[in-house]
This record gives sequence, structure tokens and C-alpha cells, in this order.
Amino acid sequence: MKIGFHASHEQFTPRHLLELVQLAEEAGFKEVLSSDHFHPWSDKQGESGFAWSWLGAAMQATNLSFGIVNAPGQRYHPAIIAQAAATLDQMFPGRFWLCQGSGQALNENITGDKWPPKDTRNARLKESVDIIRQLWKGEYVTHHGIINVEKAKLFTPPVEKIPVYGAAITPKTAGWLAEWADALITISKPEDELKKVTEAFKNGGGENKPMAIKVQISYAPTEEKATEGAWEQWKNNIFPSKLLADINTADKFDDLGEKVRKQDLKEHVIISNDPQKFIDKIKTFRDLGFEKIIIHNVNKEQEDYIDFFGNEVLTKII
Repeated sequence: MKIGFHASHEQFTPRHLLELVQLAEEAGFKEVLSSDHFHPWSDKQGESGFAWSWLGAAMQATNLSFGIVNAPGQRYHPAIIAQAAATLDQMFPGRFWLCQGSGQALNENITGDKWPPKDTRNARLKESVDIIRQLWKGEYVTHHGIINVEKAKLFTPPVEKIPVYGAAITPKTAGWLAEWADALITISKPEDELKKVTEAFKNGGGENKPMAIKVQISYAPTEEKATEGAWEQWKNNIFPSKLLADINTADKFDDLGEKVRKQDLKEHVIISNDPQKFIDKIKTFRDLGFEKIIIHNVNKEQEDYIDFFGNEVLTKII
């Protein structure tokens, strides 16, 4: 089991995030998961640096393994993602892992193309991953379907096999991607709901494949401050994935979040100042079979959180 730090490009400038991942490595985190947004989920989050530019600098500045959650097929042609990932692996062999999902209109809608329904987005995702894998082999690829590719070849392929994690929030999606993904990545939920996701993945063909989870927490010296920070930064993100996937601007997310009460956050974010609560939750995720546990402290106080986890949590998990 490896515990990782989530680098949230929606909330922090690339320069600040570079400093944070260096602090995270010093504190004992072993992985980094990077978001890949064009827009933040809220005007109050207020950032959206280009994650792929940042990844090269961050991997050079640390010795950690890095993943990114990315949606190929609309904002990005899969050939470009194949090339970007291969280049990172050339420079930092074996340290990069790619997470692929069907995306959100918030980011992908900037192309002006029609935002397709979920079944079409899933088909586009699978087609994109197939193209990426073909290109990684160094072959010429021509493909005509939802995605079109014409005589594309990566002359600088990856050094090592890059694992492709499929992103799933629901059991249905987890069961579907188990057939083709190398691994699963999901987000924290109540234990009974998570079990349904992991069981669907295992039963669908993922029995011996790795699983990763991004865990939303809010730490502060007092629980009151932790709750306030979670509400200010993350109240727009607690709604069902069906709804979140189709909202296309940050101000619409802010309108939605105005209805959220502070106490509502506790069902979706682990809010505490008690290290034992975080330790117990991490052990629960480990017991469910997750090998990468990526912690996302959703409030703005990242330095305090990194210091706290380094001293009070990471050294005490057995």
C-alpha cells in the first residue's frame, strides 16, 4: 500500500503545487495524483494550470510516482495523450501511470462540440485507450470511428509499460472497465458503497488487478475550521456524478453549491483534526484492497495538512 498526495490544479497555482509535492515527498508520501482541468469547479477554487506542462517539472523535482486523471476524446485527441505519456516515461521510466475517464462537460465542452451521452462517452473512452495502446507499441495507426487517426506513429515510445487505470464512480462503470483497464481508480464513499464498486470491478474481470482510491478529507487544527474549509472549497462537488458530468461552467457549479449546508459535507468528506480517524479510514481502504490511497485535503491549508500527516498519520500506519 502506498499513500499519495493529490495535486489539485483547480485550487492552487502550478508554482505552489510544485512546492507542495516537494514537501509531500519530505513528509513521507509515496505517490502523487494530478487533476487535469481546464476550469475549476468553483470561482472560489480559482485556478486551472495545464497539468501536462507541470508534470515534467514535478517529476524532475521529486522521486515520486505520478498519475493523472485525464479524459481523452474531445479536449484531447488520444494520439496527443499517447505522446505526452510516452515522453514522461522516456524521461522518468516506470514512474508514470495514466488514469482515463469519460470526462465532464466543465472541461471538455470548451471545444464547442456536442457533449455526448454517457454511453457514447464510454465508447469513445474505450476507443481512445485502444488507440493509445497501439501507438505505445510504436506502430503506425489508422483508425476511423468515433475517433479518427490517420497514419500516426510514435517515434519515441515509452520505455516501460504504462499502466492504464480506468476511472469509475459507479458499480456499473467499474464492472464495464474491468474488462479492458489495467487497474481501477475511484473516489471515497461510505464503505458499503465502495464494496459494491470493488466487487463489480473484481467480478467483471479485475480480480487480480490493482485498485486506487482518491480520498477527500479536510484537516485543520479544529474540526470547526476543517468544516469551514471543506464547505468553502468543496461544497459544489458532493452531487451525483450524473449531474456533475453535465454542468459546463464554474458559476453553474457555484449556483448548485449554494444549497449545500456545512453538515452535508460530512457524508462526502472525512472532516477531522484527529489523526486516529484518518489512520482508521486508511486501514479500512487498505482492507478493501486498495493499493494506492491518494489523500486530497480539499481545503486551502496544504502546508499544515502535509506537516500533520507526515508527523501524525503516515508514520503510524501499520
